[in-house]
Amino acid sequence: MHLIALTGGIASGKSTVAACWHKHGAVIVDADLLARQVVEPGSPALDAIAQRFGQKVLQDDGSLDRKILGEQIFGDAAAREALNAITHPAIGALAQQRFDDAEAHDPNVLVVYDIPLLVESGQSLSRFAAVVTVEADDDRRVQRLMEHRGMRRDEAERRVASQATGEQRRAVADFVIDSGDELEDTVSRADEVWRQLSRTLQRSR
Repeated sequence: MHLIALTGGIASGKSTVAACWHKHGAVIVDADLLARQVVEPGSPALDAIAQRFGQKVLQDDGSLDRKILGEQIFGDAAAREALNAITHPAIGALAQQRFDDAEAHDPNVLVVYDIPLLVESGQSLSRFAAVVTVEADDDRRVQRLMEHRGMRRDEAERRVASQATGEQRRAVADFVIDSGDELEDTVSRADEVWRQLSRTLQRSR
């Protein structure tokens, strides 16, 4: 199995790259999807979140109220770190299960771990055959959040500012994909990086 880390901030264009690579045959493990699964009602992680942040972060049906929780953690570094300490280990364990399942199906599979908070999580990068970051400038990301997710400008700016900087992501990246232009340009760059990755990993087999 070859494991590739794909990272990038909110509204950076990372999902576009992941979708492109999926068409090329990669198995995509989405950390955001795993993050939702580990906080389902009755999960140890959700119980720990409610204990740390209060019952107000739970909806009437016992599920997590992401909006209320988001209002508490964005802009509050200590609260964000507390949440990460609860969720990151659970997400990591579930991700490893997905990697193991993919490898059992095909020992030569190329698995892409779509992980927005790679830098923030502080995990070892040695497990990855390559790290790829997708980026766009902050103004463009804010505009995307306003247009596609209906966020107010101040909320979008807080979301962007709460995450690692482009410089921090580039510092750990083997490849950088700029998604600041038209969609077809992003897809073209993603295709080129995929070709480079495929050639390099084939030689390492």
